[in-house]
Amino acid sequence: MLYLIRHGQTEKNRQHLLLGRSDVPLNETGIAQARAAAERLKGVRFDQVFTSPLQRAIQTAALIAPYVEPVVEPRLIEMDYGPYEGADLTQLPPEILYFFSDFAHNSAPEGMEQLSSVVGRVGAFLEEIRALEGNILLSVHAISMKGALEYLTPDANGSYWSKNIGNCAVYTVRNGHGRLDVPEEML
Repeated sequence: MLYLIRHGQTEKNRQHLLLGRSDVPLNETGIAQARAAAERLKGVRFDQVFTSPLQRAIQTAALIAPYVEPVVEPRLIEMDYGPYEGADLTQLPPEILYFFSDFAHNSAPEGMEQLSSVVGRVGAFLEEIRALEGNILLSVHAISMKGALEYLTPDANGSYWSKNIGNCAVYTVRNGHGRLDVPEEML
């Protein structure tokens, strides 16, 4: 089984700032969220762990599966928000509001990574691990997780882009014999 988890909360998340590739740690709430996720997943023994290179994802993975040395995978990194990194989510510029109003059909503003790029890089990684067996944890970010969900759900048609994925949300994907099934949210 493949498990995708979004990292726990950071101070920038708490402050409602657009957080892409800034490398910030989990805050106390984020650590508690990751520990709670570890408790929810305590019956799962992970064989392999892959994580984004950003410390919030690495910390989350370490709290969930401290017995596995994680493999840092650059393609799991969060979307590059370019000049909009750190923007106040309550006072976004018009071009970001337009993009956020319909992720599936509106291109990202100039300087930001396009969603097709996120799906492409995360999808390429998923193809590489497709044949792996056992329980695998991927510690990722909201947009990189949405890219994975879009990639794994052929008829998603952009539906995951507008879905809220909270800190430490978990999706599962059955894997085996080179096959990856459609993801399911673990409630």
